[in-house]
Amino acid sequence: MSNERLAALSAAGVSVWLDDLSRERLTSGNLKELITEDSVVGVTTNPTIFAGALSDGQAYDEQVRELASRGADVDAAIREITVADVQQACDVFSGTWEHTDGVDGRVSLEVDPRLAHETDKTVAQALDLWKAVDRPNLLVKIPATEEGLPAITRAIAEGVSVNVTLIFSPARYKLVMEAYIAGLEQAQVHGQEIARIHSVGSFFVSRVDSEIDKRLERIGTEEALALRGMAGIANSRLAFAAYQEAFSGSRWDNLAHQNGHTQRPLWASTGVKNPDYPDTMYVSELAVANTVNTMPEKTLRAFADHGEATGDRVTGTAAQAQKVFDDLSAVGVDLTDVYLLLENEGVEKFEKSWTELQDTVRGQLDAAK
Repeated sequence: MSNERLAALSAAGVSVWLDDLSRERLTSGNLKELITEDSVVGVTTNPTIFAGALSDGQAYDEQVRELASRGADVDAAIREITVADVQQACDVFSGTWEHTDGVDGRVSLEVDPRLAHETDKTVAQALDLWKAVDRPNLLVKIPATEEGLPAITRAIAEGVSVNVTLIFSPARYKLVMEAYIAGLEQAQVHGQEIARIHSVGSFFVSRVDSEIDKRLERIGTEEALALRGMAGIANSRLAFAAYQEAFSGSRWDNLAHQNGHTQRPLWASTGVKNPDYPDTMYVSELAVANTVNTMPEKTLRAFADHGEATGDRVTGTAAQAQKVFDDLSAVGVDLTDVYLLLENEGVEKFEKSWTELQDTVRGQLDAAK
């Protein structure tokens, strides 16, 4: 029986995705249960998730032994293992993908984060992963770095559906949406059926609060401290206003007439880091139709237990959200520096996780020889 709270969130137009994947979830039937009981209609992955999955349990032992017997190197083994998981997950979600006409039932797989500042190599790997997984409900994750922006356009132009990750500022999200729209226009020129192309823009939430809260506490004034816990939601609401603006007007209408799809905002990093804040606030406060909320299981369970879907919490809030940022600037928060730091840290964290993933697989391959 479907959880009523998550079902209500879904009914409000929010696509509930799980920010986790493992071989254990696939083989145990847990992922299927999440679909039927918790309204989950998609999955996101990243290097940190795969590093955790491979280091926990024995679910990958058989495949690792087979890879070791073939003499596969570490990077080839990672590719085969992650592609296999994503293929299976895509198959589990195939019914959702068909039922939603391709909007949901999506599974994301990220390009090597070490390529975040290399456009050509990012494009090449995005195309390689698209072909390797060979499932229409795949989303290839490309980071929203400056070098990632042209890679987004080029991948979309080749018919690849893309999840753009590591977006922290509304200004960068505007550039991401421009890159997506330009990609659709080029896809048309290349003869691609743009109705088959989908994209989401992963806008990170809690990390914004974590960084800005630290700065507010260092400032320490009454005015500064009163702003804690407000930036992440306000930032996301400004992003949604930018989304509404980007996908309107004659340029977008031309693509919409060819059944082009908007690039939905995806609220990422929605696990609350500060225990003083409500543990579902990055879900309930960002509930609005035509968005995705990808949650770690802890947040999903919290919402299933006591979360509330109280209607649209985002539309028409841009002025209020902008005031939060005006106030942040007034008390001395350097927002440009915040966004730059968060992007650099985001890339570095995924690179570190990739190294951990390599170390784990290397150890497992050596043990299997």
